[in-house]
Amino acid sequence: MAKVLLVDDESDIREMLRFSLEPAGFDCIEAGDIQDAYWKVTEEFPDIVLLDWMLPGGPGTELLRRMKKEDATKAVPVIMVTAKVHEDNIVEALEMGASDYVTKPFNTKELVARIKATLRQTAKVEPKSELGVGELHLDIDSRRVTLSGADISMGPKEFKLLQFFLEQPEHVHSRTKLLEHIWGQETHVQERTVDVHIRRLRKALQAANPAYSNLIQTVSGTGYRFSPRDLQH
Repeated sequence: MAKVLLVDDESDIREMLRFSLEPAGFDCIEAGDIQDAYWKVTEEFPDIVLLDWMLPGGPGTELLRRMKKEDATKAVPVIMVTAKVHEDNIVEALEMGASDYVTKPFNTKELVARIKATLRQTAKVEPKSELGVGELHLDIDSRRVTLSGADISMGPKEFKLLQFFLEQPEHVHSRTKLLEHIWGQETHVQERTVDVHIRRLRKALQAANPAYSNLIQTVSGTGYRFSPRDLQH
């Protein structure tokens, strides 16, 4: 049974949503303001959030922004359910990471259908616990990296960089994107920090097997690409 967090400051709307969703097989929990909603998201682990825009303590988009920045909550889909109907509001919410946008007043049957569709689209896929290419292997569960049969010692940021690269080979990633993915909300981190950790990662690979030190390619003016295309097996 999917758990739905209903975030709206009007209790009658939350009650109406509950009466519509529970017969459709959903388990509903409620919050009436930003603070309570964030606590419910982090403690109750809902499968999806229905989020109003105008809330006590700040706009619902602040909760959306915070959820999408934090690793523990960024995968939770959010459907905005709000009286704000302006195109700019819709675009803003979708660009911030909302999965859908429903304006009030709404048809409850349509809303239920949209919730089910969103849950199907964002169904959790079991992540791989092991990644690798050639003789390079990364085990996510044990936090171990081996190359040519030997363990490689590397820091947590280098490990996360290598995992990210192995998950997305041949993609070009800007330094800004790498900062957002690896460092998240850490403050006072500059783009050159990425270069420092890339050099450390290359050095670790070089020490274990020189043939693997060129897997991480610098793309001039853009960022980095992980390319095993020319690797000799």
